[in-house]
Amino acid sequence: MEQRRTGDRTAQDAAGFDGDGFDFRRSTFHGPVTGKIAYYHEPSRPPASWPHQVGAIPAQAGGFQDRAETVLLDRALLLTGVTGVTHATPTAVLAGLGGTGKTQLAARYARTLWQSGDLDVLVWVTAAETSAVISSYAAAATELLGSTSPVNADQAATAFLAWLEPKFGQRPCRWLVVLDDVTDPDHLCGLWPPASPTGCTLVTTRSREPALLAGRQLIPVGVFSPAESLAYLNAVLAAHCLAEPQEVVAALAHDLGHLPLALSQAAAYVAELSDVGMNCAQYRRLFSDRATVLDDTAPARRPDGQRETVAATWALSIERADALRPVGFARPLLQLAAFLDGNGVPDAVLVSAPARAYVTRNRSASHSTAPADKAHASTPAEPTARPSAAHTTADGLLSERDVRLSLSILRRLSLIDRPPEAVAAEVRVHQIVQRAVRDSLTGPQRDDAARAAADALATTWPYVERDTSLARLLRDNTAALASCAEDALYRPGAHAVLFRAGRSLGKSGQVAAARDYHRRLVTSTTKRLGPDHPNTLTARHGLARWTGQCGEAVRATAIFSALLDDMVRVLGSDHPDTLGARHHLAYSCGQAGDAPAAAAAFAGLLEDRTRVLGPDHPHTLDTRSNLARWRGEAGDAPAAAAAFAELLEDRTRILGPHHPHTLSTRANLAYAWGQMGDAVKASTAFSELLDDMVQVLGPEHPSTLITRETLAEWQGEAGDPAGAVAALTGVVEDMTRVLGADHPLSTTSRKTLAHWRTREESGPRSSGLPRRGWKNLMIFVALRLIRHSPAPERRS
Repeated sequence: MEQRRTGDRTAQDAAGFDGDGFDFRRSTFHGPVTGKIAYYHEPSRPPASWPHQVGAIPAQAGGFQDRAETVLLDRALLLTGVTGVTHATPTAVLAGLGGTGKTQLAARYARTLWQSGDLDVLVWVTAAETSAVISSYAAAATELLGSTSPVNADQAATAFLAWLEPKFGQRPCRWLVVLDDVTDPDHLCGLWPPASPTGCTLVTTRSREPALLAGRQLIPVGVFSPAESLAYLNAVLAAHCLAEPQEVVAALAHDLGHLPLALSQAAAYVAELSDVGMNCAQYRRLFSDRATVLDDTAPARRPDGQRETVAATWALSIERADALRPVGFARPLLQLAAFLDGNGVPDAVLVSAPARAYVTRNRSASHSTAPADKAHASTPAEPTARPSAAHTTADGLLSERDVRLSLSILRRLSLIDRPPEAVAAEVRVHQIVQRAVRDSLTGPQRDDAARAAADALATTWPYVERDTSLARLLRDNTAALASCAEDALYRPGAHAVLFRAGRSLGKSGQVAAARDYHRRLVTSTTKRLGPDHPNTLTARHGLARWTGQCGEAVRATAIFSALLDDMVRVLGSDHPDTLGARHHLAYSCGQAGDAPAAAAAFAGLLEDRTRVLGPDHPHTLDTRSNLARWRGEAGDAPAAAAAFAELLEDRTRILGPHHPHTLSTRANLAYAWGQMGDAVKASTAFSELLDDMVQVLGPEHPSTLITRETLAEWQGEAGDPAGAVAALTGVVEDMTRVLGADHPLSTTSRKTLAHWRTREESGPRSSGLPRRGWKNLMIFVALRLIRHSPAPERRS
């Protein structure tokens, strides 16, 4: 229908106009506007009939894999499949790291229900911004309410949500609203679909913030299982008529951490360049090349409609994490974690002083947040930067509390994880996230972060490794750091943490691993620093030491002899490290079977160490301990017992009663008493020592286990072979559990148990001394005979 109004025709005619017009004679407007005005009314639009879909469901990815999360989703929303009515949980939240396939799982769920006829209305919303949610809701209102829908978008969105509410007397509507890629709970303030007995809501998000999860069913979405990864890659490659050896495909999946997005783009890259010889093996080499960044491994055209490369997937999540209070600290904290072991970074490392110093000085420069959407201007925006929100310590570093808050932010945004089954307080970071974060740094930034991570590890590492799980994590993190930033750890010299990791291996009883580690360390220091660098000499010292601990006494003696000549030439005869090399050379002579020569060498060394270091220096006390030990090995047990008794007094006075060196002296004194024929006194002394070993080192420390074994042997020698067998049975079980069945200590314990079983069966008889002897008791000694943590400042 049209209504018309006619203006002043005379004025129009006079001006020479016909119809609508403006009079701009002589560049000046002369009103009024004349002509005709029309009003149009759009024909009535009826509501859409059911079933009806609003928004497009993303296409199913090639090689799509049904996963465990699919079953969890079905159970969470509890659709009957007959009436389509939902029960119990009205909203399910698929949350996880970017690139894990959350959208694909939601699309599979929605498509299955839609195609099976179990839905009347399906609304798919890309929910990254408030404005996008309102726009989708308004479109749904226009289609489902028809001409009764308000014109204003906000009002239309409200009308749609009201329409979803169940109403008495009206036909029930079975609906599903999918809110895909929710980035911020505030974006849905006032926009959540209502709870309904006939409808449900499915959310995909990287966020695990409480405001998003409250009253809703969380379904964590992780990476593919190895079997799913293999099936996926095989399916995608087969679609391009490609086939690869299964072991290579499985290895590629492992390299990529089984991340679906990374697997998808890797397969696309291989297919894209297959005509020029690209295959999975070559892709693995490209990916592992340190000179390659993630963007270099992305295909020219991303598969399955993907909007982002692997490298860019987490950029928005990191930006959001950095904008939350304490502002600006989440990014540098993630940068630090990116250089450590993604399978488990101890909390203690990330809250250490060096870590907090790095995070403090690298606080992100930009702390502003994006403005709120105009449509929801009244919605509280994300907290903006407030420097006072961060708490610092007296030395100006970020507080431990704020580090833990930043870790919580990273976890809530799925950038890190804290698995419930972890044996220690630790966080995990996916290896591809780590790679993407490292790729975002410049060369100097990478070196700074790597050295800060090394400092944090070294600071966290306890001298006495009572917590064996923590020690293992620290070794794994050192290995991960060296694998991605080894160059930075050799500038200007070899970092102390490299030596600390090798020492920890040996102290844990893994002497063969310690020997092999130091062999590699010698190669690296020689290549990077030169053969005469003090760090290279220290690495050679470690190699010789742990070679001897492996039972290769002759070889260790040869290595120490050559090393000593070089140390005298480079460092001088009185340098502490030179004296340390003499110490271990003497020890190796004894291990090779020449106890008198070892005792004579230690006697000469004691004079020099007393002169250079003083009588109370720990190294001088170590020399006294070894001198007493080898005198005992040479057959003078009374002299050994007297020397150990005197040493025990001095070590207790200087180091304290519970220091590992003091405990080792008690062990050797007890053994000397037994060697002199007093098995009962030795047994009593070892029983008392065991209580202190458990307190100081823990029940599963190798030295504690050996104390138990030696105590059992002296109990047997004191006349109780049955008791020895019972005690040794428990020792063998615990050593096998803690160290493994093939560990040398476990093997020796089994032989000791077999020996005492034979003794028990054959009746009492004298058999000499316990099988472990002096050389095994020396595992108690901390053996810090030289500083394996190099101190360049005291070297000229």
